[in-house]
Amino acid sequence: MMEIKAIVFDLDDTLWPLRPLIAAAEKHLYDWLVQQLPSIGERETVESLRARRMELIPQDPRFSYDLWALRHAALTELLVEHQADQALADHGMQVFAHARNQVSLFDEVQESLAFLQQHLPLATISNGFADLKAIGLQSHFQFSLAAHEVGCAKPDRRIFQEALDRLQLPAEQVLYVGDDLRLDVEGAQALGMRAAWMNRYRIDLEETAHAHVKPDLIVHDLHPLKSLVK
Repeated sequence: MMEIKAIVFDLDDTLWPLRPLIAAAEKHLYDWLVQQLPSIGERETVESLRARRMELIPQDPRFSYDLWALRHAALTELLVEHQADQALADHGMQVFAHARNQVSLFDEVQESLAFLQQHLPLATISNGFADLKAIGLQSHFQFSLAAHEVGCAKPDRRIFQEALDRLQLPAEQVLYVGDDLRLDVEGAQALGMRAAWMNRYRIDLEETAHAHVKPDLIVHDLHPLKSLVK
């Protein structure tokens, strides 16, 4: 189908399901906060804390790409309101991060990545801050780019260009694999990269808000990517 010399992966909802993971991590953090400060449990819920965090995004451009900074700022604001030690925000972030890295990989991920890395350079780009070392996937990838480290988030072309610069390959020889049509597929294609839509939940493209996007490849798991190896 195409000459591919490297594959770059998205993480959340591409290698593991995101929604239950974040829900569990936020609940874990909430329970920890209530243990530290029972007054939080009297005035807040997981949902209200999420809404408060979203309200902070317009206050700082950094929050649009640095989700760690956003969560830390929201925690700090909460601690100030409850007249608590602001240093607890750092501890709270570690509590959240630990829970956020307890991922349940999709069934074929480990085996497929192990196969692919024997034949092609692999890398990742993510808008989140999952720790691939803690998750146990770091050894599969030559490098991993996170939005908060690069200073911009997908679909910004700069984060894709950073990956191409590190791979030292032309865009058309790099395949990007991700679940989001706008952030992943359209973002990668804007720079000339090939893009595979990871459609694990078998969504009808024409029924999405981005039906105009035309992926180079549509896959439901990682297995079809093995056929790209020459």
